[in-house]
Amino acid sequence: MNPIQFALRHPITVLVGVLAIISGSILAGSRVKVDVFPSLNLPSIVIAQPYGGMSPPQIEALMTYFFESHFFYVNGIHHVEAKNIQSYALLKVYFQPGTDMPQAMSEVVAAVNRARAFMPPGSVPPFVARVDTDTAVVGYLVISSESRSITEIQDFATQRVRPMFASIDGISSPPAFGGNQKAVVIGLDPEKLRSLNLTPEDVTNAVASGNPIVPPGNVRVNDLMYLVNTNAAVGKSPAKELGDIAVRTGLKPVFLRDVADINDHTSDIATGYVLVDGRRSNYMLVTKRANASTLDVVNRLKAELPRLRETVPEDVKLDFIFDQSPIVTNAMWGVGIEGAIGAMLTGLMVLIFLKDWRSVIVVVLNIPLAILAAVIGLWLSGNTINIMSLGGLALAVGILVDEATVEVENIHTQMEKTDSIAQAVRRGNAETAVPRLLAMLCILAVFLPSFFMEGSAKALFIPLSLAVGFAMIASYMLSSTFVPVVSVWLLKNHKHFEADKPSDSRIYQFLLNSTIRLRFLVVPIYLAAAGLAIFFLTTQVGLDIFPRSDNGQFQLRLRAPTGTRIERTEEIMQQALKILKEEIGANNIANSVGYVGMIPSSYPVQALYQWTSGPEEAFMKVALKAEAKNDLAAMKEKLRSVLPQKLGVWLTNQWTLEGLSSQEIENRLNKLQLSFEPADIINEVMSFGAPTPLEIVISSPKIADSIEYAEKVRQQLSKIKALRDLKSVQPQDYPTIDVKIDRQKAAMSNLTTENISNALIAATSSSRFMRPIYWPDPATGHSYLIQIQVPIQKMNSSKELGMTVVRSNNHGGDISMSDTMDRPSLLLRDVATVTEKVTAGEIDRYNMRRYISLVANVEGEDLGRLRKDVERAIVAAGEKPRGLIVDIRGQLEPLSQIIKGLSFGLLMAILIIFLLLSAYFQSFILGLISVTSIPAALTGVGLILWISGNTLNLQSFMGAIMVMGVATANAILLVTFAERARRANGGDARAAARDGAKARFRAILMTSCAMLVGMVPMGFGFTEGGEQAKPLGLAVIGGLIFSTLSTLLLLPSIFALLRGRSGIESASLDPYDPASSHYDPSTAHP
Repeated sequence: MNPIQFALRHPITVLVGVLAIISGSILAGSRVKVDVFPSLNLPSIVIAQPYGGMSPPQIEALMTYFFESHFFYVNGIHHVEAKNIQSYALLKVYFQPGTDMPQAMSEVVAAVNRARAFMPPGSVPPFVARVDTDTAVVGYLVISSESRSITEIQDFATQRVRPMFASIDGISSPPAFGGNQKAVVIGLDPEKLRSLNLTPEDVTNAVASGNPIVPPGNVRVNDLMYLVNTNAAVGKSPAKELGDIAVRTGLKPVFLRDVADINDHTSDIATGYVLVDGRRSNYMLVTKRANASTLDVVNRLKAELPRLRETVPEDVKLDFIFDQSPIVTNAMWGVGIEGAIGAMLTGLMVLIFLKDWRSVIVVVLNIPLAILAAVIGLWLSGNTINIMSLGGLALAVGILVDEATVEVENIHTQMEKTDSIAQAVRRGNAETAVPRLLAMLCILAVFLPSFFMEGSAKALFIPLSLAVGFAMIASYMLSSTFVPVVSVWLLKNHKHFEADKPSDSRIYQFLLNSTIRLRFLVVPIYLAAAGLAIFFLTTQVGLDIFPRSDNGQFQLRLRAPTGTRIERTEEIMQQALKILKEEIGANNIANSVGYVGMIPSSYPVQALYQWTSGPEEAFMKVALKAEAKNDLAAMKEKLRSVLPQKLGVWLTNQWTLEGLSSQEIENRLNKLQLSFEPADIINEVMSFGAPTPLEIVISSPKIADSIEYAEKVRQQLSKIKALRDLKSVQPQDYPTIDVKIDRQKAAMSNLTTENISNALIAATSSSRFMRPIYWPDPATGHSYLIQIQVPIQKMNSSKELGMTVVRSNNHGGDISMSDTMDRPSLLLRDVATVTEKVTAGEIDRYNMRRYISLVANVEGEDLGRLRKDVERAIVAAGEKPRGLIVDIRGQLEPLSQIIKGLSFGLLMAILIIFLLLSAYFQSFILGLISVTSIPAALTGVGLILWISGNTLNLQSFMGAIMVMGVATANAILLVTFAERARRANGGDARAAARDGAKARFRAILMTSCAMLVGMVPMGFGFTEGGEQAKPLGLAVIGGLIFSTLSTLLLLPSIFALLRGRSGIESASLDPYDPASSHYDPSTAHP
């Protein structure tokens, strides 16, 4: 039983099915995950390895090297990238597409564990994780106070807020940014140490032995078992108790309090600060787990905020800012609004053509039901509601009208031939059932290649394809069941006057007859013109990955002169924020949040989410208010000129007061760098991990060759007008104090290199990295590190460093602490030379090769043309040294992969449609005729994108693929009726072409117009955030206009030309088939 027969005989069953769709969509809507993007399943794993105090060369050679050499045993490796800065190594392991990532993760962890056996003493286990769009940052939880110190705020965040915060379903958060671990800090006095002939290592040893952590055990007395408690470890008053530890024993003991200040309400040495609206604060990144919904996570956090606020004192504030969920909610509202507008406009077109408001109801009801069915399909298939699937649903709104409109129009045609509504419905559906099915299959066919793409293109396209596919299948089923039932109930039979039929338009008849008569001239001109137009437009329309959007957020990255202390970098960033407020308007800024300096080595996981290479680097993320109405691109262009100028004036005044010469000031200003980066989640994800759209990577066996050639390339790139913020990423001029130990002098002084190095640990860093000592706080049950270090305010010059006491701990035998006074005092300068030099502040590697990278932003140019300009610039840089490799990366690398996949998909879609139609018509010629409107459709897509200034990107490319299916669907209707007429009139192709065009003119024109007006809301971006889907809508509009014109005016000519000499025999080879040319009635079965 076919669908129409079943529906008309079981109308109540059809209504039950419709109610099932509505109720099922409610269930699906409450359970389906809502995200910004689908899972891109990026095949990469990140390893963050800290070692506090180590220099970049040490990190590279002693840690990164061993990781890299072990990672190449892992299956499926594509390449390994490594960043080495002071105290940190960050490695990213990339895998081939299709790699089993759970298996890869287990192999990487095993390789990490093996590599750790080769690490230097004091190494802690690294943090290993997968970072994907599934774990994107969806907001910031800011913890601030006007009366509390950063140490207190950090402690509240770590000990009180984070345990509850991390327990919220779906949330995963790294430790709070902005502070460092609370610690008991023992600040040594270098002058007192020298006067008492003590080294920092003496103090460290004394504290370690005076504060041992030992298990005291039990004592069994009669029937009881007693726990033994001792005060070996300091207790409730650590500052006082630690002060009583003897650094030197004997008749004249020296206690810790005599040589150091002890503070138990402070933290480790600050390496970075958080600035929220210009004030020091803390924040916790709100990152969702891979299986969680962005919308659910944000809503749960907002619901838990009152409870979280209860965990901290009243003078501590908790606020949630930079919420990324509105991107999804705005897109959802946009689909709803655009769908409603599209449905109303579609209904208006149906009313204009059919002059029947009941038909409008029948057609419009089909749209929301198909969308609801698609939501059920997305949920059942395990997909999420995201901006790609929402784009598919928005696209489907304009296409869904096709099925119902074709059927309702044909029902009206049948009303001219019968007085029975049921008869008209049955006949109308029977005539269009197969063409509608073919049209649906053609539209589905154009999306089939997305399942054969690779990488990010596949991950992005499949949700959109499934959304359209589910909606189209549902629309076809509803048009074959629900529409007939409702049509019988609602429609009234009435006769159309001949004058009402637009197919009798004299203009159209004249144009149709003219093109058929001049077909030998018209068809070649059409094909040649379309081919030339497509070729021309492909050279004029730009290429991008995703439509550029303005979400009112940007990120400013600032780099002061290399090695600048974080306190001064903070001042510069605060001044930059002040200038931003002056230029943008303080009332136009909703929030600003930034980070100054480096990630503390205590929290390696933080490096996975934000990266700064040194104390001179900072970034500031700014969100503008919705009512600000600022053009973000124009505003950034203005800031690129204003910020350096005003910052330069301010810094010049500051450095002049400090006594710097004009030459020194000029040198420092030349090293000041400002650049912009993606700030909202859409642009961050679409940058595929690249800080800027353009990255040039230059590697060679000799880093000096890379540096020299990078400068040549930079000079050539600076000539490209579209590039902004061009800079080298890896600083090569980080200031260092080189301590060169004279091993002969050390040996003569009975010193080893280890003795001298250990004496420097507390002087330049902290004892905790090599000698962790703990204080268990009995009041809270938490433990804190006890750190011995020289305060940074006192270790303030290379001269002071040279005066560090490093005398021997061994004079031919063991000497007690009481004998230390009699030993000769020996300073660092006595056994070593101390000089100031420069070194690399960051060392980056690609597959174990060091490289230098240049990055830049792009304004006013698409990525496709930019790549050609960059390639010319590299050639102009001159001949490369032997072994030097230049790679163009950033967004240009995934752009090439995506365009390649999309081009393949486009060609595959055309081939699939052609084969599908050839199989249906049993004629390759008819299959070819049906796809001849595709060149016109592609011309329309390119032309409208060129005129509107949009680029060919993921969205517009999908619109181009979609419009091919729609154009073919319209062609199928005309070709089907024309071929039917040709066989009926004995083979006259010209008369058949005219008859087919006249019969389907109103249906094609009505469905095309309805589809066009349905796409208008998307094409013009009426809703907030609609600019992302705007190129998709425009592509469909432009392609549909041209394909409709070609279908109505040129396709009949092509049909008449190619079928003019064809017979009416069937392609059947069956001798028992009456339609076959091999049929012999005398031998046929009775």
